[in-house]
Parts: sequence; C-alpha cells; structure tokens
Amino acid sequence: MTQELRIVPTDRPPADGKARKVADFRPSLMLGEHGLCPGCGEPVALRILLETLQDLGIVNNSIGVVGHGCYGSFVRIMDVDVLQCLHGRAPSCATGIKRMRPQTAVFTMQGDGDMVNEGLQEVLHTAARGENVTAILLNNGVFGDTGGQQTATTVLGQRTKTSIEGRDPGLHGHPIPVADLVASLDGVGYVARGAVGTAGSIARTKRMIRAAFESQLAGEGFSLVEILTMCPTGWFVGAPQGPDYLAESMEQVFPLGDLRARPKPSGAGA
Repeated sequence: MTQELRIVPTDRPPADGKARKVADFRPSLMLGEHGLCPGCGEPVALRILLETLQDLGIVNNSIGVVGHGCYGSFVRIMDVDVLQCLHGRAPSCATGIKRMRPQTAVFTMQGDGDMVNEGLQEVLHTAARGENVTAILLNNGVFGDTGGQQTATTVLGQRTKTSIEGRDPGLHGHPIPVADLVASLDGVGYVARGAVGTAGSIARTKRMIRAAFESQLAGEGFSLVEILTMCPTGWFVGAPQGPDYLAESMEQVFPLGDLRARPKPSGAGA
C-alpha cells in the first residue's frame, strides 16, 4: 500500500488558522527568544555567528565584545562569554583581551551606529595595527535602539527619523563604506560583506564568518564581516518588505562579496 504524499503549502497561513511548530532549529547556544521587532535581521546574524562558533569547536575558547544597539539584548541569550563596553569601543576592548589571551578567539558584535558613528577611529586603528581579532558589523543604516535616526551608513535617499525626506548628500554627506576602508589597510587578513535578506545570502554570509574566524585562528591579522540586516521599523516599511528593501537600497550601495582575503597557496583547492 503506497502512502499518499501530503504537501503542506507554506505561501500562506494554515487553512485552519493554527500555526504549528514542526521543529526547533534554534542553535543550542541561543538560550531563549529574542525580543526585537518583527522582520529584524539581527537575530539571523546572531544565529549564524553562534552556529559558526559551534562548527569550529571554539565555543569554550571564545570571548565576544558587544557594543550598544538593539543587539545588546543578545548578551542575555548567548551561551558564550561576552562583555559589553562603551559605545564604539569594542575593537579596543577586544584588543586588550586578545593581547592578554592570545590563544582565545576574540570577536566584536557592533551595529553601524556603534562602529561607524561612535567608534570609527577604534576599528580603523585596530585594523591598521593588525590586531588578530574578528569584528562583526550589523549594518541596517539606522540607530535602531534609539528610535531610527540616521547613521554614517544610511544610503542616499533613505528616510530615517532625522532624514524624513531622505538622506541628502549636500546636507548630510555620503555614506561611509567602512568595510572597504578596512580592506585597504595593511595588517588586515580578511574582509567581506554579506547580508541576511535571502536564504542564499545567509548561507554565503555564514561562510564569510567562518573564513574570518579561520583567518584569526591562522594569525593573519584583523578580520571583519559586515552583515547587511533588515530594520523594517526604522525603514518605515512592513516586515515582509524588509528583504526587498535591503536588496534594492543597501545592497546597491554596499556590494556583497569578499573584499580582502589572503591568497591561497599554489595548488590549494577552490
């Protein structure tokens, strides 16, 4: 007797109106649910970061330094050693930790407001010194934690609480591509820019995070992965429109891909 194949459509809510949880795919290092807005991309970035720590087997030998932003609440649900520092100062704190514990995998988690507005000098000097730490930048182009104000990475024309008519280059200047700046510096081992708007981009970004930590473990110097994340609340769009807005606006200004990587030895596989 053959079993009838039952296909459950996923393009609309269940016909009976009841949502059903079929499995728990949450990483074991994530101890609870996040409290961020619907459609936010930062929890996705956290997930693939934690999965990477597990995949590399460095959970018990890693320390994170978290900046100030919506993602600051993640310290309560991350089963990883972390500390929170002053606004923008995560790279300097990470430097101190790494110099005292050089065998530890040290990483920062910062938003664009934290890294590019408040602490641009910190990340640039840390990169220029070639400090062997990994920085994770969550870039959504707004100060989400304080209400959605413009940041140094807000793209031209983007509406925020402090640029209601859209970012005007004559009035507000141009967005700062911090990953490109870091990639141009000596002492840097790996820099890449990913996104979490689609399943494909999430998979590629996870590979970038792994490559950044592998670069650190190999002692190649500073590494940075910029991750473009959705913020529908700060963008004045509905949660379902977040990924499309990300692709149509931010990805056009901040192209995805590897920006700097050590050349592979001759004869190495792809």
